[in-house]
Amino acid sequence: MPVEIKLGDRIASVKILNQNENLIEIMVDDKVYNIDLMHNDEGTFSIIENNRSHNISLVPSQKPKTYTAYTLYNTYDLEVIDAEARYIRNRGASGISVSDKQIIAPMPGKIVKVLVQEGDTVSQGQTAVIISAMKMESEYKAAVDGVVKRVNVADGDTVESNQVLVEIE
Repeated sequence: MPVEIKLGDRIASVKILNQNENLIEIMVDDKVYNIDLMHNDEGTFSIIENNRSHNISLVPSQKPKTYTAYTLYNTYDLEVIDAEARYIRNRGASGISVSDKQIIAPMPGKIVKVLVQEGDTVSQGQTAVIISAMKMESEYKAAVDGVVKRVNVADGDTVESNQVLVEIE
């Protein structure tokens, strides 16, 4: 199933056509690329395409499925728009919004670390929970300043999509 990658004003449709370990055939919009993709360190990737090597670091942003991508010469803000992201957007468009006072799991995963407790004062952008999903760890941060009202998870818990992890008042 294709996903969309928003990079600045451009939205590209990306689909994996074939994969054999780190050799991947992908289609970006209507163009096919054969790449050799290696995940080196946390968030660092090496991509070889058409005998050209590219290194990229992806740093998760405050919102789920958004990243800052660093290359040798450029920095890009990007967003992965998959079925789940479209669903969440559509919920918001229909008047049911996801509260900024809740930290919600965007997909199933495992809680690596809960960094806040009930009664803690948190600042906007402060990491509250780290989740491991799809072989990547992501930090989930407070969207607002406030006091932690409830922590609904503990280290090691398995969580489902759209599960409320932390509530802030």
